Amino acid sequence: MADSSFDIVSKVERQEVDNALNQAAKEISQRYDFKGVGASISWSGDKILMEANSEDRVKAVLDVFQSKLIKRGISLKALDAGEPQLSGKEYKIFASIQEGISQENAKKVAKIIRDEGPKGVKAQVQGDELRVSSKSRDDLQTVIALLKGKDFDFALQFVNYR
Repeated sequence: MADSSFDIVSKVERQEVDNALNQAAKEISQRYDFKGVGASISWSGDKILMEANSEDRVKAVLDVFQSKLIKRGISLKALDAGEPQLSGKEYKIFASIQEGISQENAKKVAKIIRDEGPKGVKAQVQGDELRVSSKSRDDLQTVIALLKGKDFDFALQFVNYR
């Protein structure tokens, strides 16, 4: 019998992020507490730009965007938001969406699987994802449960389970 396997990835649906950004922009344009403060959120290349005339307001824009991401099922671990920066009279926050598992993080996950996972489970790094394989599907389920119980500083999804 062939080995069963699954891939561990860190991917974000770009369309869902775009939808969350559009919903946040709509809410910001309609909310009373954002009237007259120059608050906005938009794409700036592949980064997300949030602007307002005070540090508190630009943080509130970020908070609105984060709530929209959560509602659309996107982990906040994928959002890398910087600190508010003063640019002229405006405060700006640049945020980016992180995708892919870095080599360093993939090695951490593979070490956890080796050390704490069932015997006979193999994990190998393949680019920006990690393939986990074993003869037993039950062992793979155990590995998924083990990793879901850990708190990583990046988002994980489990795909291609076969």
